[in-house]
This record gives sequence, structure tokens and C-alpha cells, in this order.
Amino acid sequence: MNDAPGHVLIVDDNKVNRLLLTRSVEMLGHRVSVAENGRIAMDMLASDRFDILLLDIEMPEMDGFEVLEAIKSIPALRHLPVIVTSSIEGLNNVVRCIELGAEDYIPKPVNKVLLKARVGASLERKRLQDEQKALLNRFATQEVADQLTESGFAIGGERRVATVLFCDIRDFTAISETMTPEATIDLINTYYTLMFDAVSSQGGIVSLMVGDGLMALFGAPNPLENSAQRAVSAAQDMLAMTAALNEERAAVTEAPLRIGFGIATGEVVAGYTGTQHRATYTCVGKTVNLAARLEAYTKVAGCEILFDQTTRASLLNASQTREIANVRLKGFANTVNAFTFA
Repeated sequence: MNDAPGHVLIVDDNKVNRLLLTRSVEMLGHRVSVAENGRIAMDMLASDRFDILLLDIEMPEMDGFEVLEAIKSIPALRHLPVIVTSSIEGLNNVVRCIELGAEDYIPKPVNKVLLKARVGASLERKRLQDEQKALLNRFATQEVADQLTESGFAIGGERRVATVLFCDIRDFTAISETMTPEATIDLINTYYTLMFDAVSSQGGIVSLMVGDGLMALFGAPNPLENSAQRAVSAAQDMLAMTAALNEERAAVTEAPLRIGFGIATGEVVAGYTGTQHRATYTCVGKTVNLAARLEAYTKVAGCEILFDQTTRASLLNASQTREIANVRLKGFANTVNAFTFA
């Protein structure tokens, strides 16, 4: 068990109880903050981070039941361990506390041995949850991590209207052949750092990374207002970042990076694909294929960004675009009209 100290919030309207609980918890090696009612406690929970909450029930302004209900409705606090310390009697009240999300119930006067065991066990579970969340956030986007936390994991998908962006470094194989393996990986990591920032700043997520290419989604798993504009803005941000990176590369006589973007908007099927043992959040459908083909066609068209007509219709600066008519894309029976910036 991890014995690192935790930050404990004690909520009790009785000053003597607060002082006694504070002394007991501090003697266990933990840091303590106190609140004299539920309203103050909720304000403190919103402005500071706590590892566990010791909560009285009978308090003015906002009682313990109301605090439990409020915590349950706030995703960021939903997994905060709460131990009720109260003198209220009756099995129904205890059951209500547990049903509202309390981790445990300790009657007053609080037994110090029992308090030590309950606090230690609750803090250990909290640390394990924090470690799992950190691991999840490392291998999934924040949006996907939040969705998994809220609704759990299930193989399957749903139809959404979203914008898909494909991006690829042109001629990367030729560039990497002149570099050491360490330098190649460092360059890819730098590229991903820039791309992730551009995508996330516009509300999108990167759902797939393959070598020097990636796929980003705007509007899945969460709806996004004007996903088309946000995707195009992300691509433009990335081009600006790449230009700045190329200035640094030129200073050390390294070859510049050239990148291409394909963007399409429409219905996709988004969700978790794979098995119960290994899965990823992604999307499939005609819109995804169109974005991928448009990205590939940027090399033929000699431009950096290509997007479909549906995407163009949502752009704030649509008048500054030009059409490339009758584009033949692999896998599409009919020609499509693609657009880029004039």
C-alpha cells in the first residue's frame, strides 16, 4: 500500500468535531483542510484538489445529502472518495449515503482505529484510480478518456456528422534515409507534437497515427460546432507551425518538411473497433475514404490542402477558395470536385 500523504477535506458544522477529526487525520500524516458547511465545501472542491472527503450530514445551508448529490452530478468529482462521519441514526440514512456515492460510513464518536483503516483504504483506491486515469489519458485523447469514464467501454459505433482530416509528410522515406534512427523518431515526435496542438486547439482529436501520417476527427466522439471550419483552421495552423519548424531545420542545413492535408465532411460511423482485449476509437465510411484520397491527391494537384464541397460550404472564407473540377480519386466511381485556397 502506498503511504504517501493525502489531502483530506473535513466538512462539519461543529467546531469541536472539526478540531478532533483534524488532529486525528494529521496524526496519520495527511494534510487537512476544513469547511463548516456543505456550501463552503463545494466551493473548496471547485478550487482545490482533494484526495478524500470526510463529510458530516446534519449541517446548515447545505447538508451532507445535498453535497453527495452535487458531487455525483459533477464528472470531475464523481470518483472522489467520501466517508460520512455522522451521528444520524437509522439504517435508511446509512443506505441513502451509500446510494448517493459515499465510500463508507463511520458513526460518531469516530473510532480512531476505524478512521485510520477507512482513510487508508479509500486513499489507496483513489491513487489506483488516478493511475488508471493517467494511463488512459496517455494512450487516448481526453475526449475518448472522458467518454470511457462516463459510459464505459463497448465495441460498437454510432452514426455522426463529422469532419475527417488526413495529414501526411511528403517524401518522408527519402528524408529519413539520410537520418539516424534516433533523429528520425525525434523528428516524428516533433511533428506529432505540433499536429496534436493544432488539432486539439480546434476541438478535434487525433484518432490514428501511422508512421508519418495521421487521421484527426472533428465532431466525434463529441459534437462540435462547424467542424469543417475547425478542421481547415487546424490544417492552416499546422502549415504555419511547419513553416516555423523548417526555418529551424534550414539553420542546421536539414531538408524542409512538406505536408499535405485532405479534409472531408459528412456522415461517419464512429466508435470502438477491435476486440475486448485491444481496441481503438476511430471512424469509417465514405467520408473517411474521401478525406484520405484527397490527401493523396494533393501531390497531383500541387497544393497543400484539399477539401470537399461539403466542407467548403461551411467555411467562413469560402470566397477565397478555388475549385479543382472533375478530380478522379482511387476507389470512387464518379469524379469529385475538390477545393483549395486561391
